[in-house]
Amino acid sequence: MTEHTHHSVPFSVTLICAAILVAMVLSLALEEKIHAKKSLITGVFAAISLFVGSYFHLLPFGPLLNVFGEEMAVPVFIAAVDWGVITIIFGSSLFIDVTAKSGLFTWIAIKLTKASRGDPLILLSYYGVMTVVFSAVLNNVTAMIIVGALSAVSLAKLKRSHKLLGFLLVEGLLTNIGGLLTLISSVPNIIVGTAAGISFVEFFIKAAPYVVVATALTIVMGAKTFGIQRLASDQEREEATALVAGFDENDGIVSQAFFVGSCIMTCLFIVCIATASVLPVVAPLGMGFVAMAFAAVMLVRFKHEVDQFYKALDWDLLLFFVFLFVVINVMEHAQVLALIGQGLAQLIALGPQLGVASTLVSSALFSAVTDNIPLAAMLARILEGLGTHGESGLWWAVIFGANLGGNITPIGSASTVVAVTIMHKHKLDMSFIAFVKAAVPFAAIQIVLATLHVVYILPHLG
Repeated sequence: MTEHTHHSVPFSVTLICAAILVAMVLSLALEEKIHAKKSLITGVFAAISLFVGSYFHLLPFGPLLNVFGEEMAVPVFIAAVDWGVITIIFGSSLFIDVTAKSGLFTWIAIKLTKASRGDPLILLSYYGVMTVVFSAVLNNVTAMIIVGALSAVSLAKLKRSHKLLGFLLVEGLLTNIGGLLTLISSVPNIIVGTAAGISFVEFFIKAAPYVVVATALTIVMGAKTFGIQRLASDQEREEATALVAGFDENDGIVSQAFFVGSCIMTCLFIVCIATASVLPVVAPLGMGFVAMAFAAVMLVRFKHEVDQFYKALDWDLLLFFVFLFVVINVMEHAQVLALIGQGLAQLIALGPQLGVASTLVSSALFSAVTDNIPLAAMLARILEGLGTHGESGLWWAVIFGANLGGNITPIGSASTVVAVTIMHKHKLDMSFIAFVKAAVPFAAIQIVLATLHVVYILPHLG
């Protein structure tokens, strides 16, 4: 912690700020009920937090010193934002949006559909793996939209729409497992991984074994739960093969040159992101620079209509993060995070293994009922304040818990919200309670497996 975070704050003021934080978290949990976007909710609470921080003299007003020792007049709320995280999300989103125009992701999906020859179990396996990979390379929501839409179309053509509910639920759960595969797969990964100093390669090496096992287990459980089986007769297999033959993977490709270029750029993007921390010149600029640079190069293809991509950006998500960082910064100065940290310290005090396990399970339960992003941001800042070593399993406990908690309820993550929305679109009955009943057995096994992985396996990896 920096020196200014240790100044004396009256406990009554800490409680006032804690109440503001609780109110924001509850508002985010009830986002759909109050009909307000995330950015508006956090924006309002950022304004309130800054006002309270100024009124009680909590914030470090005054000029900042840059690396050359020069004074810079930077507003306190600008310095509070982690712009590295913002640029990674901004650049990656732009890059993926432009790349999607090439038809690359649809091409991959249809190729897998044809490779399955219409067999439901093989199709579920292929789509499950595709969901995990897309969630890791793209983002959870984009992966769910692409795979969910294709699942509906494919099963309808195969005359097996009655299996769509099982497909969508399994895919929704797998988006959060896929979100654990790389450092940039989900926002909690970016926030916590950056705070802990975990590199892209290290993250992949330590998370991949769990993702592989959890993916296979989820697909097997899904197949048994929803009765998704192999085709029994030769006649059924011939009919299914004939039906999938009607799919054309080239329908979405408008330019072969752009398609090939997008394939090359996507591979280069992944390689550069993975090696950003060791590349000369690039390393000091960070992953945000890599994401922004690749986005700029891809936008050249649409140089006369780049404004269309700017309009399509999820500005609600980006502004949500900006305002969230401001709120978290005020809470840090108000000693709210220190107060929460005392509770976390009690869990850590249970021992190196039990403490990590308790932190993971607690993170998962909290993520199930509220947004996992503010949770990850708060816990990352608290672990930093406690001086937690970068090799500690506590960082991984927060990462796994924040991601997997989204599989407990339909509001636990944006991708499960999308999955339920697609279910409702296709007139499939899936209430909040029904989702919890169906998902909890999956989530419970995934969380237990994650706990075993973090406590016993992860220390021996990398």
